[in-house]
Amino acid sequence: MIAVVTILGAFPLGYFLKSRLAANTAYAVAYLWAFTFQTLYLLLDSLDGGANPAFETGTFPTSYGVVTLAIFVVGFGLVNLGHWVRGRRQTSSRSSRTGTIATATAGNTAASANVAG
Repeated sequence: MIAVVTILGAFPLGYFLKSRLAANTAYAVAYLWAFTFQTLYLLLDSLDGGANPAFETGTFPTSYGVVTLAIFVVGFGLVNLGHWVRGRRQTSSRSSRTGTIATATAGNTAASANVAG
């Protein structure tokens, strides 16, 4: 569940939100909600004595913590990648919009025709 939230939410948040702080905060809130829900779901399955529990009772699930932390960090990387892509697209679109503009000194204008005539 946290991987789905990270893949579907991190990059778009970085791309569509102008503020990097707001994008990182929104991602962290979404991730932590999914993390809490996922952990509770897996823990209840382990305590209930399911057929294939995610956690063994009596042991600390260190590998689960390492994997979820890695997904959390990758999500912040995707937020920053989305922010970077947005910045690059805006920069390239600005440079293509700046072309040569005809000015009054560049050619025959109505004002110069009146003076010369």
